[in-house]
Amino acid sequence: MAAVMGIMTACGVQGDGDASEAVDKLAGDGGQASADEKSAQEAEGTSEEGQESAGMARGDDGAATQDGTGQQAQEAESALPDYLRGVDLTGAELVEHTFSEVTVHDPSVIKAGGTWYVFGSHLAGAKTDDLMNWTLIDSDVKPDNTIIPNAKEEMKEAFEWAKTDTFWAPDVIQLADGRFYMYYCNCEGASPLSALGIAVADNVEGPYQDLGIILKSGQDAATPDEDGGVYDATIEPNTVDPCVFFDKEGRLWMVYGSYSGGIYILEMDPDTGFPLESGYGRKLLGGNHLRIEAPYILYSPETEYYYLFLSFGGLAADGGYNIRVCRSENPDGPYVDSEGQDMIACKGPAGSFFDDSAAGKYGVKLMGNFSFPHVEGENGKFRSGYVSPGHNSAIYEEETGQYFLIFHTRFEGKGEAHQVRVHQMFLNEDGWPVVSPYRYAGERLEDLDESVIPGPYKVFNHMHDISSVTRASEDIVLNPDHTVSGSYEGTWELKEGHEAVIVLNGIEYRGQWIVEWDQYGYKDVVTFTALSDKGYAVWGSGYTAQ
Repeated sequence: MAAVMGIMTACGVQGDGDASEAVDKLAGDGGQASADEKSAQEAEGTSEEGQESAGMARGDDGAATQDGTGQQAQEAESALPDYLRGVDLTGAELVEHTFSEVTVHDPSVIKAGGTWYVFGSHLAGAKTDDLMNWTLIDSDVKPDNTIIPNAKEEMKEAFEWAKTDTFWAPDVIQLADGRFYMYYCNCEGASPLSALGIAVADNVEGPYQDLGIILKSGQDAATPDEDGGVYDATIEPNTVDPCVFFDKEGRLWMVYGSYSGGIYILEMDPDTGFPLESGYGRKLLGGNHLRIEAPYILYSPETEYYYLFLSFGGLAADGGYNIRVCRSENPDGPYVDSEGQDMIACKGPAGSFFDDSAAGKYGVKLMGNFSFPHVEGENGKFRSGYVSPGHNSAIYEEETGQYFLIFHTRFEGKGEAHQVRVHQMFLNEDGWPVVSPYRYAGERLEDLDESVIPGPYKVFNHMHDISSVTRASEDIVLNPDHTVSGSYEGTWELKEGHEAVIVLNGIEYRGQWIVEWDQYGYKDVVTFTALSDKGYAVWGSGYTAQ
């Protein structure tokens, strides 16, 4: 069973009818949204967080709660802890932004002609001009899918090798000839029997035509693997989850892999898009069926580091999926985390299987399950935190200097239904990415007046574990004298206009302050996002409406 279960990856393909319950749980996404998922999405309208045109700021009885007058308001005020009394929890009016949501599992981003596109598992694709409002291009492996029409015939060899009826997470890149190259993959789902190939199109939206398979995995003992030997799933990769990128010298690389033997990187021909050499390439991390997948590498010209993003844990709502990062001065490694640990040491003990305790010791954990709960007097009583966010891609916008994290996430109480989310990222003073607490709503990183920072905050520590539990934030107060009280004690500091230094219970976190839209409370608030030397991320969301 370990050999079977060790390779389930981020696309969530369902196993056959006789697959175990554990496989089914990992395979929650299926070839398309289930009836229950579709019903949940339709019921939510435009947002999985319960973003409803009229009900956003209303209590259980539908009565508006923001005017702060009358007996109800006085009773609510008296029930609050002292540090929240007298705090403007709503602002003078609701702050609203419009979003058009889309469901694309494992979204991989490319920008073409001023538009951002994401492509994901099950032949899904979507596009946006503002990273807030998405339009679905197409979805599902079907004869009339415009991205790859008649895919089962076009990629017949890959489907037959992998014994599947769907695609997993692809990646699209534009090469020097101006055409768009899609690196697609197919996998059996309950074994590492996978094929990774290339298709090409003149238009980013397709139609893509097959150029053939470049890598296979899961070979039987009678069939040589890509390295010419007998395939061993504990040390060799499952050939899925490709990410193709140019390094600063113009060389082309493909990082890929999932569970099984780990994450690998292979140099590619920048003219043809095919590998420059035979074999699986160089291992970067993983082995013995650690639950690590979805590699994505982004180069920062500011720090001159290559950042390798990864998803740890299981993709399903009970899988504890979380996003981590490590970095290197070279595209092909070695990659290290914030403690200086070489990621090549991140592997399961011999004979182990899904050893999350071994995996959890490595990498900078940027985001996992979290929830910012409602308190009386706030708008947005019905809230739904993120569950199993992961399989991200990332953007660096040279014109604006902005970084963005694009990923799919599930939600509290929503089962396996999922949607694409975009959060802004920043670099802290140590050159590590930190992620904004709230989804992107057009905000920019700007200098803050120190007077807006003091007050009560919801604070969330993402810790370093791989857990299916969705914890709630705790409360702290940032006092005018730069001390911190409440659930944590310490100090706070504003540097260089927007840099944050927060000390909580003796641990220093470095990051950024930014005013963001609290999507649950329908107000703008001061937030902070910061990281410790040991790779623990903390988020703070101010209670006070700005």
